[in-house]
Amino acid sequence: MRHDPEAMLLYRPVNQQELDLIAASGWTEFPPRLPEQPIFYPVLNEQYATQIARDWNVPYYSVGYVLRFAVEADYAASFEVQNVGNREHEELWVPAEELAEFNRHILGRIEVVAVFKSE
Repeated sequence: MRHDPEAMLLYRPVNQQELDLIAASGWTEFPPRLPEQPIFYPVLNEQYATQIARDWNVPYYSVGYVLRFAVEADYAASFEVQNVGNREHEELWVPAEELAEFNRHILGRIEVVAVFKSE
């Protein structure tokens, strides 16, 4: 994926179920959040997404994927960066009710950049 200065690269750790829903969209959008998930949180760096996919998703779901995608930079800037731990633990918090609009600002396709499975 070529980096465009008008785009912000983001990452999203997902399980198999979420990956299947994204694939069904043609790799162009994230599925609606469940009622108990009020926030959609893409992360700002691949290392953090890898940590979640490998260390949290694999033990719980037996598989974890890291996705990469680009969003219009001006639109992404409307969400405050949230730090949820260490310096690299940065996320955008997108309210669930705004996810459809967020999806409309995705540039190109969502791509899988890493897969982790239990041994």
